[in-house]
Amino acid sequence: MHRSYQPLTPATNRFLQRRWDLTRYEDHRGKLQEERMSIIERDNHRLASRLAAISRSQGLVDHRNHYSQYSLNAQTRKEKLLQVTHENQEIYQRIITQKSDYRRDLWEDDWEKAKRWRDDIARYPRGEASKQKPLKGVQFSGGTLGRSQRSSSGVEEDGEETTEEEPQPAT
Repeated sequence: MHRSYQPLTPATNRFLQRRWDLTRYEDHRGKLQEERMSIIERDNHRLASRLAAISRSQGLVDHRNHYSQYSLNAQTRKEKLLQVTHENQEIYQRIITQKSDYRRDLWEDDWEKAKRWRDDIARYPRGEASKQKPLKGVQFSGGTLGRSQRSSSGVEEDGEETTEEEPQPAT
């Protein structure tokens, strides 16, 4: 873009036309500022007059409604609420007067039988571990005592062969 002024309308002298255009533009901006200031001043005047009216008055509220709220279906809602309350009380009374079907003493007897059966079929019954003698411990290089470990050759580390049978896969 050239630095020289290009007027919007044809002119014989561009320099004069530029000056006239700048003058018109400055006038236009001044009018806009004046319009904005007049709007702000008008709003400030309105606000000040409202504040003065509020400070002069006793601060009474004049927008209260003096009628009570009235619902067209209030009576129906009350009747339904009473009906539901009555039905709930009847259900509650039936529940309270009903004898329980559960018999705790039978449940406890069944539990005792189940515990006896579990102990009978268990390889190592519960509570028997504390009565057994502890196994002979072997000290490993880590310095911890424990049961001997089995090597890949089937010989335990303390030199004894193991006699356990390996489980067969189920077919």
